[in-house]
Amino acid sequence: MPFPRDSAGQGVPVGPTPSPAPNPGRDLATPQQSFGADAAATQQNFEADPTAAQQGLGPDHAAAQQNFGADSTPQQNFGDDPAAAQPPGPYPPQQGGPYPAQQGGTPPGPYPPGWYPSGWYPPPWQQAAPVGHAPAPKQAYQPAEGVVAVPPAQPDPNWRPAITDPPTAEDFARRRQVRPADPVATMGVRAVANRMGLRLPPGRHEQEMRRDIETVRRNFGGLRQVTVVNPKGGAGKTVAILLLAMTFGQKRGGYVLAWDNNETQGTLGMRAQQDFHSRTVRDMLRDLGQFQGAHGRVGDLSQYVRSQGEGMFDVLASDESATGGEMLTAAAFAEIREVVSRFYKLIFVDTGNNVRAQNWQAAMDATDQLVVTMSARNDSAETAARMLDHLEQSGRQRLVRQAVTVVSMPPSRKEIDLPAIQEHFAARTRAVLLAPYERLIDTGEPIRYGGLSAAARDAWLKIAAAVAEGL
Repeated sequence: MPFPRDSAGQGVPVGPTPSPAPNPGRDLATPQQSFGADAAATQQNFEADPTAAQQGLGPDHAAAQQNFGADSTPQQNFGDDPAAAQPPGPYPPQQGGPYPAQQGGTPPGPYPPGWYPSGWYPPPWQQAAPVGHAPAPKQAYQPAEGVVAVPPAQPDPNWRPAITDPPTAEDFARRRQVRPADPVATMGVRAVANRMGLRLPPGRHEQEMRRDIETVRRNFGGLRQVTVVNPKGGAGKTVAILLLAMTFGQKRGGYVLAWDNNETQGTLGMRAQQDFHSRTVRDMLRDLGQFQGAHGRVGDLSQYVRSQGEGMFDVLASDESATGGEMLTAAAFAEIREVVSRFYKLIFVDTGNNVRAQNWQAAMDATDQLVVTMSARNDSAETAARMLDHLEQSGRQRLVRQAVTVVSMPPSRKEIDLPAIQEHFAARTRAVLLAPYERLIDTGEPIRYGGLSAAARDAWLKIAAAVAEGL
């Protein structure tokens, strides 16, 4: 398709400038530099002489050997048919005129698909469509002689601008869900180094303590009862009740009750800290009428339980008279438990030595977690083993399998058969843990949490974590 010539005999492009494609395709090195209005002054322009079309864009397509041969492969050459190398049309001029190059004039056409000089801006019909906007279908091209026009934009009638949902309260609150700060050691030599400007992570022992504390503090989802048992006296039941209640009270907070459910005379009230009164469970049982229905407040209950101060728990003591009163019944246990369950989340129940007593059996029926205590002696361990036999025979196998065994250690490990005790109860219960010897416990005096050694506090924290896992 020859171009018309001016008076000087130079080739002059006719019609509006074609629109560029988003991909310039093969680099037309010569046309990228300048396409001046004066074709005679531009060596890179396309002469009417086919031999001057060094880049293969002259009117003589047979001379374009480097780029555009007779092969009609798309985006590689023009082919013999100029119309086949042009984008579909017809293309009327866009509003605002043609798209000029950034430098110089405009190069002549026609152009193969995707072949436009650098610096040209793509027209709207070749730009990426917005979200939800499908591109307009191509139309048949009816080329005019020497004219390459730009098609008008074809908007999709179904397209709507993307609407961003407004933020919600959940989006606002999610900003707080950030990565927690890296833990820093607060114990031992690492803590001293951190106070000097370093930031050392906690050691293995401190990491274990933190995990145990998190286990003790977790939400149990309701009221839970832990019952400590061994029919033999001196097996460490009362000490276990006090130290477990102290540990949960210290690490978890209040709402913890230690209840002495001994059928006659118990020692829990003797080993606990004393309060302004000396009332026991029998006094509370006598006055249960004031707690029936919607009556009774936590302040009223403080007249019957003994606050343990720094221990952060309360004690409901048993009858401290060896001769007064009758044995508690199962109904009495249920009535007392119904009242105290209104004010406490965690109840530790000490038991007597008679497995046939009604209140002992009632305590077993209400138990969520069983703790079996014993001293590191064969007689204490054998009594506990026979008690487990009784519980299994009475249909409480699950309670036995989930139980935690606590072995209280003597001052010396000589002449004790500890491996046999551990092996037997490890096969029958969920965990077996050792409670180290503590002189304060051995004296028989009231126990204060602050008076315990660090080793004893750590050991009972681990025992408390094992108990919490079953709750």
